[in-house]
Amino acid sequence: MRQVIIYPGEDGYWVAECPSLPGCISQGITKEEAITNIKEAIQGYVNALLKDGLPIPEEHFEALLVAV
Repeated sequence: MRQVIIYPGEDGYWVAECPSLPGCISQGITKEEAITNIKEAIQGYVNALLKDGLPIPEEHFEALLVAV
């Protein structure tokens, strides 16, 4: 399980990123497509780490909404 942040990008696409895996970012035309794409990106990221014998970062983020 990984926390994913999704938000509208400047180009009209939805951006999805996984903060616990630095640089693991994807996008899609719809939110659903962005979610599908980030799942694939996360799996590819983890597989690359395993292949290279590198540790997989733990999920350690906590999300909060703050009213200002």
